[in-house]
Amino acid sequence: MTDEKHRPPDLSSDGPTEQMPSAELPADLVPGLHLLQKLGEGGMGEVWEADQTEPVRRRVALKLIKRGMESKEVLARFESERQALALMSHPNIAQVYDAGITQDGRPYFVMELVKGVPITSYCDTNRLNTNERLELFTQICDGVQHAHHKGVIHRDIKPSNILVKIQDEKPTPKIIDFGVAKATAQRLTERTVFTELGQLIGTPEYMSPEQAEMTGLDIDTRTDVYSLGVVLYELLVGAQPFDAADLRRSGFDEIRRKIREDEPPKPSTRFSGLGETRQSVAARRHSDPTALIRRLQGDLDWITMKALEKDRTRRYGSPAELAADVGRHLRDEPVIAGPPSTLYRARKFIARHRLGVGATGLLVLLLVAFTVAISVQSVQVARERDRAEIEAAKALAFKQFVEQTLLSADPEEGLGLDVTVAEALDAAVGRLEELFAGQPGVEAAVRHAIGSAYFELARYEEAQPLLREALRLRQMELGDENIDTADSLLKVGQLLAVQGDVDGAEEMYHRSLDIRQKLLGENHVAVAVVLMRMGALYRDFNRNEEAEATLLRALEIQRREGEETLQVAEVKNHLAVLAANQEEYATAAGLLQDALSIRRRELGEDHVLVAEGLANLAVIAESSGDWLTAERMYREAVEVLRRLYGGDNEMVAATMVNLAMLLSEHGDAAEAEQLFGEALMIDRRQLGQDHPFVAQDLLNFGQFLVEHDKPEDAQPLLAEAVSIYERALGSSDWHTATARQLYGHCLGVLGRFEEGEEELLAGLEVLEQSLGSEHTRTIRARERLAELYETWGRPEKEAAQRALLPTTD
Repeated sequence: MTDEKHRPPDLSSDGPTEQMPSAELPADLVPGLHLLQKLGEGGMGEVWEADQTEPVRRRVALKLIKRGMESKEVLARFESERQALALMSHPNIAQVYDAGITQDGRPYFVMELVKGVPITSYCDTNRLNTNERLELFTQICDGVQHAHHKGVIHRDIKPSNILVKIQDEKPTPKIIDFGVAKATAQRLTERTVFTELGQLIGTPEYMSPEQAEMTGLDIDTRTDVYSLGVVLYELLVGAQPFDAADLRRSGFDEIRRKIREDEPPKPSTRFSGLGETRQSVAARRHSDPTALIRRLQGDLDWITMKALEKDRTRRYGSPAELAADVGRHLRDEPVIAGPPSTLYRARKFIARHRLGVGATGLLVLLLVAFTVAISVQSVQVARERDRAEIEAAKALAFKQFVEQTLLSADPEEGLGLDVTVAEALDAAVGRLEELFAGQPGVEAAVRHAIGSAYFELARYEEAQPLLREALRLRQMELGDENIDTADSLLKVGQLLAVQGDVDGAEEMYHRSLDIRQKLLGENHVAVAVVLMRMGALYRDFNRNEEAEATLLRALEIQRREGEETLQVAEVKNHLAVLAANQEEYATAAGLLQDALSIRRRELGEDHVLVAEGLANLAVIAESSGDWLTAERMYREAVEVLRRLYGGDNEMVAATMVNLAMLLSEHGDAAEAEQLFGEALMIDRRQLGQDHPFVAQDLLNFGQFLVEHDKPEDAQPLLAEAVSIYERALGSSDWHTATARQLYGHCLGVLGRFEEGEEELLAGLEVLEQSLGSEHTRTIRARERLAELYETWGRPEKEAAQRALLPTTD
């Protein structure tokens, strides 16, 4: 049955129908069957509803080859489908009852009658919410997994081949149409292979990249995982990863290229770009656009994109693995899927924070983290175990871990003295299971400590598996109502927050908060810590009222002792950022001054938190138009950091860039140029030539040079920035796109219009896809493209771009 001609019958009744078959087919074409009505037809076959009278009475579907279509290829496919279905017995796969040859010599088989509608239509018509859709989807995965166990790959999984029928008063999806199925172990027929080489098998919108290769020799069960990913995508957002109309308009080779090479947007991004239809799509999911986007971000984006990986080795290995991860999401458990590594790398832009320590500093860091991890045990555990014995065992295990992993004198086993933090951590991780076999509590504490260290180094990709495994071990060993478990939940929440998974982070924070409130009381300082993290999360994602209420509650708890502590300063810092985001600069400045005074009193002048406070005050002053105060604060922050770390430090470089940006607009351009260059050299030495932060420095410096009439000097810097971003983050990342459009602008200023146009168009396309047409970066890119056309003397193209710019009142 094809998409175009399948007509789903009425779901309301399974009783007999009065409709008679067409005159072209006799009602008794197949002995024991009485044909009733045609249900659908495709290129090679047709399907009829029929009453079976023997060996049992039941309503069935009859599938037979259309008259005149009995070629070798068609016969082979038909026989393949019959044998494939005959192999299987599963509640989510249409069952075959019988097969044979009709009186006029055409092959047929009799199968279960599936009176249903395509799964997407069923879900939309009945306004199923996301959870209900996911539960149906896992049943589909179960059916496809059964087929794989029987050695059969479907190769054409799509909504029209997944019909939902009401069975035992519950919706049950049924997989149909194994017409292009392929055997994995045994051959379904002797006549399949020769017709398939060089032929596009399947439906383009749901076809895996390896199917689009058309060799037919390298297809395995993971091709169905990809197609299931497309179905999941459509169930979630009401659209396919690639626009169907656009795909169908493309030529044959272009269709194959897009499937093999083009990266689809995440479901949340695709939904955001649906425009006016978002409201109706969300309504069909019993939701609203804002809530649906929040639901998609995180787990569901990750799960879907893992299923849609171009490289099948990076997909789920089977439909069962895909279904299991969906199940974890439904149970609020950590999922296997995670953000693509490029996104992890991009998150390093958020926190320019590097600990300038070697192996000795790492040991201190781990000892502190480990001590925190084991110093507080729940009341329940203290009652059940001998605390002294537990702590002694943990201390001994950690001592052995440090000696064997970090401080070994053997140069082939230890690290020696001249190592980076990252190298020491990487070496440590590889020995955890070996060192702590049978000691899940100790292993969890060490994993939490190392994961936290990775987090502080902004190495989120490495932190994630360690922190999640620490959480799992603690839940298994200590249970959910335990302070250590609460600590793990909080840290995983922080990780999810910097990765942009708002819902996931909020869920982790709430779980940690509930445990701490239950075990420690409503007004414990540990409760305030969680509230502070929650408030910062709400603030960062524009939930300002919730942010203010949560942060004020945290501040109230911290102040119960009547002291202005460092924790009070941290909460005030978060409240200041919230006020600044709402352009309440006077309020923000007052809060930051309070926080800075506390930090100076408690920590002295030369501390990184004092430098942070000065830099934040500089940002507020700059935003308020007080350039002189901003300049003074930035310079003070730079001096504090230089005294702490010396001149060759990444944090020094980051603050110098902020000062340079201020001076470039409101001060000494010559000093700004010197600061940009110095910061770039520092980061090259500290981070290496290919680090994204180096690309950011190149971009800032290049833009400054273009704006100060030095495009020849800017051009190689911007070209290098584009190259670094593409290697580190990929061509479809918005950072890369921003670099390309700035590079294109520079080329236009140099009179290299065709090259500039190419870069600007490429950057604009990615920005529109990833950030949307109304984002300020996208608007600025379009303005630059229009400016290029104006300078180039292309008025029609200029007018076309300016017409797409938002109007101002």
